[in-house]
Amino acid sequence: MSAQPVNPNLPPDQVTVFIDGVELAAPKGSMIIQAADKAGIPIPRFCYHDKLAIAANCRMCLVEVEKMGKPAPACATPVMDGMKVSTRSDKALKSQRNVMEFLLINHPLDCPICDQGGECELQDLSLGYGRSVSRFSERKRVVADEDMGPLVATEMTRCIQCTRCIRFTAEIAGTYELGGMQRGENLQIGTYDGKPLATELSGNVIDVCPVGALTNKVFRFRARPWELIAKESLGYHDALGSNLFLHARRGDVLRAVPRDNEAVNECWLSDRDRYSHQGLYVEDRAVKPQVKDGDQWREASWDEALGKAAQILRDNAADDLGILVHPSTSNEEGALLARMADALGTGNLDHRIAAHDLSDGAVAEAFGMPVAEIENADVILIVGSQLRHEVPLLHQRVRKAWKRGAKVHVVNPVDFDFAFDIAGKQIVAPSRIADALGSAELAQAFAGATRAVVIVGAIAGNGIHASAIGKAASAFASANNAALCRIPQGANALGLTRHGVLPASRDANAMLAQPCGAYVVYGIEPGLDFADQAAALKALGGAQVVAFSQFACESTRKVADVILPIGALPEIDATLTNLDGRDQAAVAAGKLPGEARAGWRVLRALGGELGLAGFDFTDLDGLRASIAPREVAVAASAAPAAAGEGLELAVSEAIYRVDAVTRRAAALQAHPLTVGPRVTLHPQDAAAANIADGAMAKLSNAAGTATLQVVLDDRVAPGSAWVERGYGATAALAAGNARVEAA
Repeated sequence: MSAQPVNPNLPPDQVTVFIDGVELAAPKGSMIIQAADKAGIPIPRFCYHDKLAIAANCRMCLVEVEKMGKPAPACATPVMDGMKVSTRSDKALKSQRNVMEFLLINHPLDCPICDQGGECELQDLSLGYGRSVSRFSERKRVVADEDMGPLVATEMTRCIQCTRCIRFTAEIAGTYELGGMQRGENLQIGTYDGKPLATELSGNVIDVCPVGALTNKVFRFRARPWELIAKESLGYHDALGSNLFLHARRGDVLRAVPRDNEAVNECWLSDRDRYSHQGLYVEDRAVKPQVKDGDQWREASWDEALGKAAQILRDNAADDLGILVHPSTSNEEGALLARMADALGTGNLDHRIAAHDLSDGAVAEAFGMPVAEIENADVILIVGSQLRHEVPLLHQRVRKAWKRGAKVHVVNPVDFDFAFDIAGKQIVAPSRIADALGSAELAQAFAGATRAVVIVGAIAGNGIHASAIGKAASAFASANNAALCRIPQGANALGLTRHGVLPASRDANAMLAQPCGAYVVYGIEPGLDFADQAAALKALGGAQVVAFSQFACESTRKVADVILPIGALPEIDATLTNLDGRDQAAVAAGKLPGEARAGWRVLRALGGELGLAGFDFTDLDGLRASIAPREVAVAASAAPAAAGEGLELAVSEAIYRVDAVTRRAAALQAHPLTVGPRVTLHPQDAAAANIADGAMAKLSNAAGTATLQVVLDDRVAPGSAWVERGYGATAALAAGNARVEAA
């Protein structure tokens, strides 16, 4: 080749390559397959995936390159200036067909019954590159399956050893759970130890698998792909708002798959968002309006239920009414709730139901650095967060930054597992987190950083020391020119903040400490969603309650007087605002169960029953046209009570118990990460209380008493007790301190 560039007008980091006679500019060092993909020139492949390292082991992408004697793998051959490539020449096509023939030697004839049929990459490519008759008469090999857990089904005889799943667990998830065992024709892909996949991103191996070896165990055999209708939707169990498609048949949501959005979730999906739809179809789903007569519940018509709800609100308007809203409620519903609160003359409106300390009036704010740019950070500090469980795909962005050389530091009450190395960590009791942020060690770590990030999570934001930690984190970020990224506590906490679902009078905690005569409880499971369950159940139990709910659960029936059934996000058209401040739309995929209605429709009907202004729109477009962001001067709140005696409670959210829907998804409850209610103690604290590993312990404080199994782990800060919330057994405890003694 000439030393002179073919096209001297190109930038120095670009070269000219000719693919099938088409002249293309491609970055130096990129591969032929990447240049072809960019130009829309198809090259068959199995092992190549643009998010994974190049393996070049399937050889399906062989192409002819001028002046190269043998066909070259397009995925592993760098472009060179003036290179001429043919993807459709006789040599290239013969090579591709020969590779297909080899791949099908051992592949079973499962197509009629394979659950991947209709969306199988091998099936699609074999149609174009396969022979109609096999020349091989030898017996096909058989590979024994292993149980990979409740989410991923296996048929490893179908595996073509593309190693995409291995590379995903190693490179993206960072768990290294899958690998190749033995060699040659005996090679098998598996976990080696036979244990189920424990990563919070395990479902993505289903998406990357090009055959039917790894499939969705929850969806398996429930429908064929061509029977499904895909609707654009969103993940609503954390503030990232992952983009996804919901696949439904005859109105039943059967599965979720990722929808590409590089700015949000790339092409991945957390297991929580992928499998939570299972929780929509349970026995205690609210399907008809219900009213309570004395202590008895009965089904009622919508007219009767709305009439009773309206009467409760008329009798308890103004400051005697409190409105409590789940932080995953949509923007449309939130705006209507704020409008209703104004019309009824109450300033008691809040969505911050899981926070103990609201004394600083903190509200959700957009990330100081877009989530997609965090992977380019050079130093990251994680404060008070089990990030891997709290926002799994934000954790994956931090891992990408670490792989690019970023230093990650942690200040936490527990030395949580992360899928990256920690450059520095301070494991301290919750009350000492704020002081730890002022350490010289951290200041030195951030010295000279040009793209620094501070991520503040739920343990810091929801505990009784939240205001002190928030102030210290803000001061640290300002002093070190770092982007402050406080994770909004709820899928739409930022959207509800922007639409005024905030208190002008009493906040969530004050509403429960100084009980109102009546409450509107919106989308909340009263027994598990509040910061202080004892205070919540006491206040709600002594008042009249109108519950807008997806579930007629025991705790809702215990405190409510009227249950108005509403749809969950997969069943309604709605918008949510994610942690970047990005408004994203979801389209209804599933049918509403029974007589349930979209929340905005029920609110419109209730507003009409009450004769309130602003409820005369006729459709969702009319509602959206009338909505505008609004600011609320958030009322000051009293600081939480003193911590009390005993060990400090470090409370995190159980990954698959974050809301009513995930708690009802059977597959997620069977996952290894769902460990059940327990308390984890430092060995020296357990020894002081004379408690052994595996024993039962009684934890008690002013809120109540919980009896939990003890796990000893020196990763817990001395003087602390780590508890996961979201379980009935741990709901009795409020944050702060708890006395721990043998049960």
